[in-house]
Amino acid sequence: MKYGYTILYVKDVEATLGFYEQAFGFKKGFMTPECDYAEVVSWETTLAFASLELANSHLLKKWFTTSSLENPPFWIELAFITENLEADFETAKSMWAVEFEPIAEKPWGQKVWYLRDNNGFLIEMASPMSE
Repeated sequence: MKYGYTILYVKDVEATLGFYEQAFGFKKGFMTPECDYAEVVSWETTLAFASLELANSHLLKKWFTTSSLENPPFWIELAFITENLEADFETAKSMWAVEFEPIAEKPWGQKVWYLRDNNGFLIEMASPMSE
């Protein structure tokens, strides 16, 4: 077994895809003709976005909490590793990412910075781990 992909349920798949392309440099992968599901090319694990309507059709309209910038983030994060932490963080902020926690250096030497995406999901941007 291997970890296949993470799907974030969002209000607007195309807007979210555009945000991740512009803020983080990801490239568009697969997208349905209805534009209700899309994937970005992101190394070995797929990051995907699905519309709230598609979620409702697949998940039998069970109750879910929608992520938004107006509410606190969920207790889950996406972590992106970058060699250019400060520059990449500034690029993300220029695309309306919202800083959540300031940059901090961890005891093991890694620098981390937290932001929220256009849907309110929590993202950690981090330098590579020291050997």
